[in-house]
Amino acid sequence: MYDALTGTASKLAARAGPQCSIDLRFFAAPPDLEGCFTTFYRMELTVHGEGSVVDHLQPEWGNLRFFSNSTPDCRIHGTPTLIGTDFVATGPSSLPLRFELGTTRMWGVGLFPLGWAKFVGIPATELANRAVAGASHPAFSAFAPLAYDLFRGAPDDESEYAMLIEALRARARPVRDEAAIRAVHAAIVDAEMVSVVELACRAGMAARTLERMCRRHFGFSPKLLLRRQRLMRTLAAFMVDPARNWSKVIDGRYHDQAHFVREFQQFFLMTPSEYAALGHPVLSAFMAERKRILGSPAQTLDRP
Repeated sequence: MYDALTGTASKLAARAGPQCSIDLRFFAAPPDLEGCFTTFYRMELTVHGEGSVVDHLQPEWGNLRFFSNSTPDCRIHGTPTLIGTDFVATGPSSLPLRFELGTTRMWGVGLFPLGWAKFVGIPATELANRAVAGASHPAFSAFAPLAYDLFRGAPDDESEYAMLIEALRARARPVRDEAAIRAVHAAIVDAEMVSVVELACRAGMAARTLERMCRRHFGFSPKLLLRRQRLMRTLAAFMVDPARNWSKVIDGRYHDQAHFVREFQQFFLMTPSEYAALGHPVLSAFMAERKRILGSPAQTLDRP
């Protein structure tokens, strides 16, 4: 089992419903990169029979994803569909990302806001709710060789992980606002945090300073980030609940069920029941196993 103190990782296998099987392995960031990454993971997706599976990623922080074999077709509402790229980079999101994917082996890297500042550098708001081809985007092109290097030999998790870490260390830059980013992040993921005024007070900064910092490093306004956290607490609880009952898991910060439904529609552009009816052959298994191994089903709920 994953040990957050020693940074060890273990292999797990998850059945992702009748359409596909998933084999996952999670890795912790090394101590010198602590607080920059949600996790590193290697996933092998096997689609049974021909074709592909369709699923929807929930709102999350920025990510780097490298694919061999099948590459995803993916799209965030209001943006063009990204097709045929083996290196997909995404900014922080408040909308779902629809993807279609066949049998593949992939590596994923989840970027905390501090990791975005240290390894991407451009304002997060510029890529909020966007997925781009990493190889051709100037903010990510330095990592493009990984899409080939990670998969050029026989599969070897340890050497591939070491390759990722080496590439990231070479790209690291000093971050002037590191302490402030950590403080704001820790406050945002606190389930007791309910207002922007309280958030600014906890972070020890003026409201206007907080607004600028959140947009630059987190991608969105403080108010939207708190709303996203509340929604993600509910969605994560629903996704890992075998009974799948919205009324049992709605966050207590919602005034009532109607309030939750309105918020869900604003983030997901559909009702909770419509989202549940879509089916989630990859995400359901992934979130359940992530919770079992890491203690948190979604990266937005991870503490920095």
